Order: sequence, then C-alpha cells, then structure tokens
Amino acid sequence: MSNWAIEELKYADLGDRRRKERLIKIVSDLAAQPNASVPQASGDWAGTQGAYDFWSNKRVKAEDIRLAHQKSTIERVKQHETIVAIQDTSELNFTNHSSKKGMGHLDNKNSRGVKMHSVFCVSPLGVPLGVLHQKVWARELSNIGKKHTRKKREIKDKESKRWLEGLSITQEVIPADVKVVTVADCEADIYDFLAMPRPANSELLIRAYQNRCVKTDISVEKLQVAIDSSERVGEITLELQRTPERKARQVTLSLRTMSVELQPPKAHINYSYLKPIRVAVIKAEEENPPVGEKPVTWLLLTTIKINDFNGIVQCLRWYSYRWLIERYHYTLKSGCRLEQLQLKSADR
Repeated sequence: MSNWAIEELKYADLGDRRRKERLIKIVSDLAAQPNASVPQASGDWAGTQGAYDFWSNKRVKAEDIRLAHQKSTIERVKQHETIVAIQDTSELNFTNHSSKKGMGHLDNKNSRGVKMHSVFCVSPLGVPLGVLHQKVWARELSNIGKKHTRKKREIKDKESKRWLEGLSITQEVIPADVKVVTVADCEADIYDFLAMPRPANSELLIRAYQNRCVKTDISVEKLQVAIDSSERVGEITLELQRTPERKARQVTLSLRTMSVELQPPKAHINYSYLKPIRVAVIKAEEENPPVGEKPVTWLLLTTIKINDFNGIVQCLRWYSYRWLIERYHYTLKSGCRLEQLQLKSADR
C-alpha cells in the first residue's frame, strides 16, 4: 500500500480496521493505474472481489470516506493564513451504460448520469490542498420539463441550493483564524447565495451573470451601465490557461471597480423581506483582442473590500484559479475514466 494513501486516509473511521485497510488498498491500486478498470488495477481476483465487496458493504458510507480526506485537507489548510475555496458543478455521463441503476437526466434531457458539485481548496498561490466537500446526486426523471416553475419555489427546494450548501460546509469546517475566499462562476450569481450570513473570515468572489439593479452613490441603475460609467484604474497582463473554448494566450485587461448595493430581485418569492447587499464590482476587459479571438471580459462581484490597485489584482488572480477545479473534474472523467467504469449503480 502507498504511504501517501495511508497518510491521507489516516482519519478514516469505517467501524472496523479491516475496512480501513481495504479502503487504503483500493485507493492505492486505483491511484497507481487511474485509467485502468477495477480488475486491472486490483491485480488479481482476490483484490477485485475485495473492492466489490467493500463497495457493496452497507456499513461503508461514502460520506465517511470523504470526511477522512476532508480532515486531511483541513490539516493542509491550517498552514495558510488565507485559502481559496472554489465551487463548481459537473456531471458524469453514463448514457451508454443502460443497465446502470440510479441514473437521472443530465443537462441534455436525453442523457443519463449523475451530477457532481465540488468545493476544491487551493493555497493563495494556487497550490491544490484537497476537496473540502462533494455532493453527488441523480436528478428525478419526473422533473423533466418543470424548469419554468423554479421561480415559484424557495431556494431550499431548488437544485441551486448546492451553492449555499457548499458555502455553509466551507464556513463550518474552515478554522476561524484562516481567511477563506469562495470563488465561483456565474451559476453562483444567486441573491440567496450572496445574502448568506458569513463569519468574519469568509468572503465571496463570484462572476456576475445577472445585470441587476444596483444603487451607486448617485442613482439606481443597471450593473453594466454603472461599472462602464466608472473610470479605468489601470491594466494588467495575465496568462490565460487553455480551455475547450480557447487556446492558452496572454491577455491585457483594462480594469474598473466601484462599490454598489445590489438590489433584491423583484421576481424573488420573498422580495418584500429582502435587503440590498453591499459588494465591490470589478470589471476586467480586453479592449484589443488578437484577430479572430473573442475578447475576454470578467465582471466580478466580491465582498472583499478593495482598497487599492493591488486589491483588484489579487481578486483577479484568485478568480483565475477557477480553472483548477475544471481540471480536477476533467481529470476524474478523462484521467480516471470514471464514465467508463462498469459499476452497477450510482451509489458505487
């Protein structure tokens, strides 16, 4: 068994020493050959049977395994004054595994699989520290075609509550003397998420999606109009990582920032009880992109107080780490080939 697996899973409490030893062996085997099938990685029939018996054991809970890794992650977190907790949602597509049990519909209603929401921690310099939280679920097939009813539901009854759950768990487990900056893309631009109670060590850094009404020092207007009317405060040059939509390249961004109060959305089911939210807005825009390239524009909302130009740059750097969780999810699917595993059910 690998020494790193023994160290990483030292907090695993599965109710029996032999189960913990089996877990460490399975993790060691799969990590040594991440793109292999379970029988190939296990090495022999005894190892393969042991892995399947472990997964079918009702005494073994996935949450207990995740909790062991979470505790090791917190140990690494404690070595830093500030950490970045990145949230993102992905999916595992098992459409071609028609016999697999427990599958739900994906973003394409004709596809089948499970959804996965993760909170991935990194250091202030972008060094991965571990997975702080992960939720996997299957959508109910009976809910297909009911998306139009979501505005009539409380956040607790929506799938988007995953963002609030991720933040709640992050704030619960991160020590009070460690500052945590939660980073998320535009899917997290949800009033209820931005309005969540936060302890003094918790900040948000979210990519804006809604062109909300905001109150400035002068008037109430749309977010885009307000930030575009503010003065440029400088520019910065960054190296963009490659994504499926673009190649890696250098980009020069002009910067604007201002403080505003986000106005509650009138369509919210509890609008009459809601209050404005004070945030800083940062807009980083590529004014002269290369020929044939789509200009890069980031419009960010943050609870972090921006005091100077360096504060803007720091927020942009932290937001740029969001690609790390995308690579993590990509590695699960491409490197570890989770979507090719011939396991019988979603639970496994």
